[in-house]
Amino acid sequence: MRIDNKNMEAIPDKVLDKALAEQALSANEILQLLTAEGAAATALFQAARTARSKYFANKIALYGFIYFSTHCRNDCAFCLYRRSNRGYGRYRKSGAEIVAAAKALAASGVHCLDLTMGEDPYFLDRGSEGLDELTAIVGEVKGQTDLPLMISPGVAPEQALKALHEAGADWYACYQETHNRRLFAALRLGQNYDRRWRLKQYARSIGMLVEEGLLVGVGDEAADALQSLQAMGELAAAQLRAMTFAPQANTPMAGPPAADCRRELNLIAVMRLVFPWTLIPASLDCQGVDGLKARLSAGANCVTSLIPPQSGLQGVSRATADIDEGRRDVASVLPILAEMGLRAATVGEYRDWLTHLRGRQAAAKCKEAA
Repeated sequence: MRIDNKNMEAIPDKVLDKALAEQALSANEILQLLTAEGAAATALFQAARTARSKYFANKIALYGFIYFSTHCRNDCAFCLYRRSNRGYGRYRKSGAEIVAAAKALAASGVHCLDLTMGEDPYFLDRGSEGLDELTAIVGEVKGQTDLPLMISPGVAPEQALKALHEAGADWYACYQETHNRRLFAALRLGQNYDRRWRLKQYARSIGMLVEEGLLVGVGDEAADALQSLQAMGELAAAQLRAMTFAPQANTPMAGPPAADCRRELNLIAVMRLVFPWTLIPASLDCQGVDGLKARLSAGANCVTSLIPPQSGLQGVSRATADIDEGRRDVASVLPILAEMGLRAATVGEYRDWLTHLRGRQAAAKCKEAA
């Protein structure tokens, strides 16, 4: 798709008014929003905050992040933990360590626990033995914390997703990163686009909430973001993530970091306007707490990648930054929320949001079947 850049500098008031009235925007109107700069971007962010307040008031969800295994069978061009990066130390936490981290995060005040791993062959390539062990860990975390859980195991068999859901996993996170198939092939080397997509559809069909995610700054353009927004709508994803790519050492995409995160911020705001009822993370994995205000100002309503200090756990794009210094915990985030006139939701409020999202997901499923 070729973009006409004429008159992209300004956003007519009627476009933002139309978005706030939850009327469908044209492709060109969405492109105007995605490419907004200066005063136009300021107006975009204000509209996104208005849309957020309609569904969530001033409440923000907090997600604890437990990256419990950095072993992976994939060789993604962008990822520090790619299979062929032999120079980077790996870890795989025991069930007891995972439960301990989960309990610490629950005690700190998070609303949801994100259990993430690389596509670890220990769990995924040993048949029922490995999958049963993974399911048991999820069940134990659920039993010990009674918090909503997100599971990010990568491409797992359908029966494993069903078992994980029955063990207590509410969410399935599995990012396409892009919906441009050519770019997907360059990023996720040797992986199957359709298989990854179908697993998210399957997870939704069995009652799991689905998170879809994009990488920004990997050769993508505004037209690719537009394509992704259309795909997210088709998927009826309940949580939408955008993250600026951070180049990793010893990967094919190593290099200097992006100059800024403006494209990510615009995408967060546009996702909020197009899908105002969804959960949209402000990830501490991008710029730590220093980048939190900008993402919340753009319309995000979740703080993700909260990691307990001195736990031996890592992040994704910024593997160790700010963690053991205690700057990626709930205590560091709450003053920022207060300064912005926001507050942490309660667990009960977060559960109510999930109930609402499940209702929308069921309605979308019925509409597809009609």
